Amino acid sequence: HIHQIDAVLLSHPDLLHLGGIPYLVGKCQLKCPIYATVPVHKMGQMFLYDLFLSRNDGEDFDLFSLDDIDEAFSRITTLKYSQHVHLTGKGNGLTITPYAAGHMVGGTIWKIVKDGEEDIIYAVDYNHKKERHLNGSVLETLTHPSLLITDAFNAQYNQAKRRDRDQKLISRVLNALRSGGNVLIAVDTAGRVLELSLLLDHLWRKDPGLSAYPIALLNHVAYNVVEFAKSQVEWMCDKVLVAFEDNRNNPFQFKYIQICHSLNELSALPEPKVVLASTPDLTCGFAHDLFLQWAGNTKNLTIFTGRSSPGTLGRQILDQRPQSIDLTVKTRVDLTGNELEEYLQNEREKEKTKELDNLKNRIADEIADEDSDDELTTITGGYHTGKVKRDLMLKDDDRRSSFFKKAVAHPMYPFSETRIKWDEYGEIINPEDFTLIDISEDDKQKKDGDAMDYEVMESSKIPTKCISFPKHVDINCRISFIDFEGRSDGESIRNILNLVNPRHLVLVRGSSSAVEELGNFCRQSKEMGVRKVFTPVVGETIDATFESHLYQVRLRDSLVSSLYYCNAKDAQLAWVDGRITVTAKGHERLLDKSNNNDDAMDTDSNHASLSETVVPILEPLDQSKIPGHKSVFINDPRLSDLKQTLTKAGIQAEFVGGVIVCNDRIAVRRTETGKITLEGAICDDYYTVRDILYQQYAII
Repeated sequence: HIHQIDAVLLSHPDLLHLGGIPYLVGKCQLKCPIYATVPVHKMGQMFLYDLFLSRNDGEDFDLFSLDDIDEAFSRITTLKYSQHVHLTGKGNGLTITPYAAGHMVGGTIWKIVKDGEEDIIYAVDYNHKKERHLNGSVLETLTHPSLLITDAFNAQYNQAKRRDRDQKLISRVLNALRSGGNVLIAVDTAGRVLELSLLLDHLWRKDPGLSAYPIALLNHVAYNVVEFAKSQVEWMCDKVLVAFEDNRNNPFQFKYIQICHSLNELSALPEPKVVLASTPDLTCGFAHDLFLQWAGNTKNLTIFTGRSSPGTLGRQILDQRPQSIDLTVKTRVDLTGNELEEYLQNEREKEKTKELDNLKNRIADEIADEDSDDELTTITGGYHTGKVKRDLMLKDDDRRSSFFKKAVAHPMYPFSETRIKWDEYGEIINPEDFTLIDISEDDKQKKDGDAMDYEVMESSKIPTKCISFPKHVDINCRISFIDFEGRSDGESIRNILNLVNPRHLVLVRGSSSAVEELGNFCRQSKEMGVRKVFTPVVGETIDATFESHLYQVRLRDSLVSSLYYCNAKDAQLAWVDGRITVTAKGHERLLDKSNNNDDAMDTDSNHASLSETVVPILEPLDQSKIPGHKSVFINDPRLSDLKQTLTKAGIQAEFVGGVIVCNDRIAVRRTETGKITLEGAICDDYYTVRDILYQQYAII
């Protein structure tokens, strides 16, 4: 199905949302355009670099390569929030727009609009809460979409308050450090780790006494992650942006967090210490290695900051809390002894074969390029050995007799004059030609002694192999789970869905019980007008097509003149009661649903010819046949605008806890579902405020 994909939209930079892109581009030859925000592009590349290097440290990882990662990310078109992009080709007529989703820097909610009418919202792993470095999502402002695609991952999960969560993390970290134990915090590479880093660095700044305990950020791309974070302040929360603009204070200019890229660099830091290491599920990476080293010490502490996928080591430890586990440890070791000699011998043979092939190709190219009138002969000890190009050579023409006397031509080595290149500043030089390389005597002796063994090896590239062995690990350290996932919880999800109020809903992720519970809530909710809820399982294809029976009709002049229009912002709305008639070649037919079944065969047979000539017309109904309908209120006003309107009307209006209190008698409030309610005693003020409130709506 790879050729059926017309565009790829990336929501977040973590592996759950873009981990398969290098494989699709490198191995499956995905050619379509890819869209993402700038932070998702930069941080996503860091995620994949770290994943590849972590997996490659223990096995020959061949699912994709670093070149595949570079190739995939070179095809990404970067966007800004609220930037509209009109797709071309097969996507002609579609407009995509990214909006802030929270959760991770650059996290995106995608809005897809078809011809300015039907809109689809794709929102997964969003967070409506404001954090230290991120604003909340704007999903609640994207109301009444035709289709909302979201997840139910946290539908049954309730989060603790942010203050309680932070205090829990701080207290457990400090208790472990003061008891002499090391703290391992399993985090991702370039996403949620930024929030944790800010928290710990801020805590160490507040208490200088904690400087005795070093903090390390450990992954293969830690330096690049921090540098990218410094340059992405504009994508972060308002507080961070204002602090940077006013005082040039960058929150990611860490004072106490030290960057490490290997276990050797980490070992140079004194213990006890705090280490933020990837990956969060302990499947590979430095977090996996450190856990195996520190798990046996009762003073140490391991903190999980997210719920990892089922089947991973981290999930097994969190769910089962075992006292010991048996693992198969994969690692990479240097070649030694006979294996190293065999490797070197193979490399030497490959190098010789390569040189011979290059020589043959070069000679063949030179012979093919020679002109038949410009062949060169070889002079070797006075004997003519054939027409093959060698070092000492003469042209045949120079040895032939001629009427005119020529100067004596002596054998010469081939020489070509190098043309000097110039620019506006003079001759172009190569700095490497003027570099002096100093080699000490010890280095010379070592180089001479090892020349035979390592003639095909680079000094920084030692041959290795992957091995695996079983290992029994006793888990004596303390295990703790502190939620730093940065997702909206179940209660918040339900409130947000009530505000968004989509017409159709697709739930794509979460446990079966969570999906079923959230789906039932949306179906039974009275505040929501969801027509249909889809809950597909993995691999299932659903048909979410709707409103396929749309027709264009003409209005009779008599009907148009009888309509009563109400102004609604930039449009005028009216309630229409009428009946549809169809004019076909001068004949009118009343489209009555009761006749559809009887005339099914005639309709099918005449559909093709009739569709070309049918002109639907909407005609007015008799006043006696027009049924009544409920009033529809359009254009919900903002409470701040309503307060100003009430004040201008001479009513004393004040905000008290988000509620407008009018003349100390009437209260105007907005409910969680977005509706405005009016409360108070029946009096003249009540009716006055109600009339002013009604004036803010377009009532049909």
